Amino acid sequence: MVQFLEKLGDQCLHLLEQLGRMGIFLFACLWCVVKPPYKIFPIIRQIHFIGSRSIFVIFFTGAFTGMVLGLQGYYTLRKFGSEGLLGSAVALSLIRELGPVVAALMVIGRAGSAICAEIGIMRNSEQIDALECMAIDPYKYLMAPKFVAGVLSMPLLTALFDVVGILGGWLIGVVLLGINEGTYFQAMYASVEWQDIKMGLVKSLVFGLLLIWIAAAKGYFLHFERGGGFGAEGVSRTTTDAVVLSSVAVLLWDYLISAIML
Repeated sequence: MVQFLEKLGDQCLHLLEQLGRMGIFLFACLWCVVKPPYKIFPIIRQIHFIGSRSIFVIFFTGAFTGMVLGLQGYYTLRKFGSEGLLGSAVALSLIRELGPVVAALMVIGRAGSAICAEIGIMRNSEQIDALECMAIDPYKYLMAPKFVAGVLSMPLLTALFDVVGILGGWLIGVVLLGINEGTYFQAMYASVEWQDIKMGLVKSLVFGLLLIWIAAAKGYFLHFERGGGFGAEGVSRTTTDAVVLSSVAVLLWDYLISAIML
């Protein structure tokens, strides 16, 4: 019993230490974002990596998500004689919930894992220590452009996901199943309000911040991992942990934001 309590206390202290370390990391990165000098090219390069190179996966994921929503929504609404509300159902589902969440999960898998692995390898090969020895702030040089790019890219990727998803629902509902096109878009126009768009926008901004924060922090503090952070195995384990933790954080904050804004 005593050994169990000792292990439990040790795990709790380790968890609190990690939370404090990641909190300090977040505040340091946000301070470096607003602290001059400002360099545009590193931010543009990160926007290209996080945003532009994610367009392909966002496009196809959004299209098939909208098509599935259109198909399932049609056969569900037909039971109540409400096929004309399909446009409203597809648009609200995408704008308020599925768009921000699925887009964030896709970016986590494509860019978040790469960011964690990149920074983790830099920590393993002592490149971050070399930056500090040359009096270059790694937070300003490495992290700040990623934070700015993540926060700017996620709303745009979410908007692309929503638009493509709505067109995917139109393809299934109007072209394949024969719903009137005017009814589809009129129901959408009548039901979607600014509050719905604002909720999706807030979620995308928060998710962009979360995924960059967790991925970058896990890689940056690779050497503090208890299971052994050095070597290829340590990088792969930490990257996996970062992807899982980021995905869980996105789902958790999705519920919290919905509960606050509804």
